[in-house]
Amino acid sequence: MSDIISFAVIVVAILLVITVLLQARGGSAGLFGSAGTTFRTRRGVEKTLFQFTLGLGVIFVVLALVNVRFG
Repeated sequence: MSDIISFAVIVVAILLVITVLLQARGGSAGLFGSAGTTFRTRRGVEKTLFQFTLGLGVIFVVLALVNVRFG
């Protein structure tokens, strides 16, 4: 059982990294942002990707806690 949970944690972590990298916008986004940054609402694919990333983050935390508890 512990092996399955560990494998699931690894898969979710890889998917989480991929979705975060897909959200990167432009090359000018530095550590502190830029002075001309505009804020807008997410729409379409961007919103879906954001929600998927949040879901993966929650799943990752839950699986990691389960892995620690029962592993």
